[in-house]
Amino acid sequence: MASLQQGWRIQQRVIVALMSRELTTRFGRENIGFLWIMAEPLLFAVLVSIVWSFMKGPEEHGVAIVAFVVSGYLPLTFLRHSFGRCTSIFVANGSLMYHRQIRILDFVFVRVLIETIGGMMAYFFIGIILMYFGYFPVPNNIGLMVSGWLLYTLFVLSVCFIIAPLSEMSDVLEKVLPVTIYLSIPFSGTFNMASWLTPQARDVLMWSPMVNATEMMRYGLFGDAVRPYYDIWVPIGASLVCMTIGLALCRRVRRTLVVE
Repeated sequence: MASLQQGWRIQQRVIVALMSRELTTRFGRENIGFLWIMAEPLLFAVLVSIVWSFMKGPEEHGVAIVAFVVSGYLPLTFLRHSFGRCTSIFVANGSLMYHRQIRILDFVFVRVLIETIGGMMAYFFIGIILMYFGYFPVPNNIGLMVSGWLLYTLFVLSVCFIIAPLSEMSDVLEKVLPVTIYLSIPFSGTFNMASWLTPQARDVLMWSPMVNATEMMRYGLFGDAVRPYYDIWVPIGASLVCMTIGLALCRRVRRTLVVE
């Protein structure tokens, strides 16, 4: 038990050190520094919400359009940034592998953790501001919102464990990944609820882990104003499968990784 506790303390220090290094490298110490991690997704969400409010009007299907877009676009931004940050991550941080306490999985975990914190900070901040002006509802079930966000994060992390080693095996992945992300938007639940679709389309989309997690978040936010469709075992099962594949790929890449 003592060795387990000591290992956990060492791992905590490794994660904190890698986070500090990553934040300083990406954002520096000038201007607002690491707060850019919140400002970037916040800016995207606000601009998209403004465009949609002009296109769709103040409401759609009885739901405030600004709150609806924000609640879907912020998780999507988190996903896109996490996937993009995990490409070529092992080569970029290979010199740190000289430290015995650092594992290649730490690099992926830290980058996804940073994006998670930034996304949640942006969600909280914009929610408070829009709530003050009457464009955002008081959450109906905060626990369900957080649960949906955690399932979304778990799935993103598990996919990043696959993306990171595959990007080391082939440069093609880095080129096709942005296109793949945009093509997956219709299957993310970002701009629609499952209840708005035909039964045939809904049956297909309910196999998407992102749709299930987003439905949970929106039901926690809007309550009975929306009719949710979700199954928590879809994102959990998909995450476990992707995690297993990703860990095997990371182990394979670690054997061939050249530390410079």
